[in-house]
Amino acid sequence: MKRIKLTTDIEFSQLIYGMWRVGDDTDTSASHVEAKIQSCLDQGITTFDQADIYGGYTAEAILGTALKKNPALRSQMEIVTKCDIVAPIGRYADKRVKYYDTSRAHLEASVNQSLQDMCIEHVDLLLIHRPDPLMDHRETGAALDDLVKSGKVRAVGVSNFRPWDWKLLQSAMSTPLATNQIEISLAHVDPFTNGDLAFHQQHDHPLMAWSPLGGGSLMSSSDTTAQRLDSIAAATGVDRAAVAIAFLLYHPANILPVLGTNNLSRIAAISDALKVQLDRQSWFELYEAALGQEVA
Repeated sequence: MKRIKLTTDIEFSQLIYGMWRVGDDTDTSASHVEAKIQSCLDQGITTFDQADIYGGYTAEAILGTALKKNPALRSQMEIVTKCDIVAPIGRYADKRVKYYDTSRAHLEASVNQSLQDMCIEHVDLLLIHRPDPLMDHRETGAALDDLVKSGKVRAVGVSNFRPWDWKLLQSAMSTPLATNQIEISLAHVDPFTNGDLAFHQQHDHPLMAWSPLGGGSLMSSSDTTAQRLDSIAAATGVDRAAVAIAFLLYHPANILPVLGTNNLSRIAAISDALKVQLDRQSWFELYEAALGQEVA
């Protein structure tokens, strides 16, 4: 599988396993989580995406049970996590309202809790999960720089930031922001037209794509996009999900789709996207179906 360089010393697998649903599985045992990890590793998927809030602040600890049971897995993985969302559930059940917190104290406490929950000594990539309207970019930037210097975090980035949010935070940091995790899919093609993708491509920032199957909508739809996906899938011998992911991989901006499922057979098929050979015309056939019109 293709490796994508995020920093001078960090590479990710081009396909990433997202663990946002790991806490929803009927089986959250260490052995079952380990089976999911191993299935990914067998395909060359070495990058795993977490966040403190996933599973109501339980998903990181569920991963930690597997890493504690089999510590040798850690050296084969790159682990991403996110913080700054405080929701009135789980460890924050006493809060009155959902809010964002990018203060130094919160970022440092969140990283320490993530390391403890996942039973690891460092996070490979820490993302600010949502733009915080109360962010003091100097305080946040300095805190992120210090987390990297401490060795607790190897690299930092953001999630759901617009270009101006990115530039504001980066202006207060010495550590280069490594990536932005944004929503991109055939069900959400805005980044192709609103300047987000162009901004990051211009500056050679690889992008992580969350919800690359449109939150499952691409799998259940019967519209023109679905029909075109199915046509290419039938010709290749894969399912429509593989074609939808291949659509993102075809783009020259080094998009890294983040895919999450608890089904072991579906996990084993994630890399089917690499079997799909699109050309420019087939890419545009999918794109215009997603747009709902022919390109101008």
